[in-house]
Amino acid sequence: MAFRNRRAANLPAKLSRSWLLVNASKPEDFGPALASEADSIIFDMEAAVPDDKKAAAREAVVEALSTGMTAWVRVNGIDTDFWAKDLADLAKAPGLRGVMLAMTEKPEQVTYTAMRLQAGTPVLALVETALGIENATAIASAPGTFRLAFGVNDFRKDTGVSGDPLALAYARGKLVVASRVGKLPGAIDGPPATGADSAEVLADSAVTASMGMTGKLALSRTQVDEINLGLSPNTDELSWAHEMLEAHAAGASVGDGSYLPRLARAQKIADLADSYGLWNA
Repeated sequence: MAFRNRRAANLPAKLSRSWLLVNASKPEDFGPALASEADSIIFDMEAAVPDDKKAAAREAVVEALSTGMTAWVRVNGIDTDFWAKDLADLAKAPGLRGVMLAMTEKPEQVTYTAMRLQAGTPVLALVETALGIENATAIASAPGTFRLAFGVNDFRKDTGVSGDPLALAYARGKLVVASRVGKLPGAIDGPPATGADSAEVLADSAVTASMGMTGKLALSRTQVDEINLGLSPNTDELSWAHEMLEAHAAGASVGDGSYLPRLARAQKIADLADSYGLWNA
């Protein structure tokens, strides 16, 4: 049985815009999530699952990843009683694409996690505390780190800041700069609010994009389309890039020092449009 959306399955995770979290204790939701337009799927064995159900959720995830499904998995933090068992069981699962490490605060936590998995398994470092934010550059440079992600709700609990974009700008900016320093793909932002309507998800995604983040977590399949739209080149950008590249191919001359940077930007937009299937959308 083919579970995965074909377009999303062919998209490299470094370009994934929408990262859909799926409750690991509800395996009936795995198939619909994988068939959705979400660029990447994360089976969530951490925040979505109470302690007394974690063993059963882990078994469901390993079963799914051993019988044809492929997905990322959010594992419990390194300081919990579940981390080692999560990794030991997932290391055997052929469908594991990578893990998201909850409550990442230090670079060695990523490295220790990667060491318990099959060689080359990528680790998304979910940064959710003040300490994690301050250590973001070191985390981004740690062996095993694939991308950084922002756990907004837990960060707000830890620090007491509001959900206002201005209040969260430092933390988001820190992850963006750290990702660049660590030569990682763009940072992944936290999810829109549960129950947010389309307009709210688009507005939230616009904040994400304005901060330089290139991915966003999602709590529901209903949020995916707007996240993908909000984190993709818009129609004006596509039109400009198309015209710029056509003019260059026709022999346009370099007019000033901004020409080559603009050409590089146009090529980047074109490459993303190809990856996301936007030219003919």
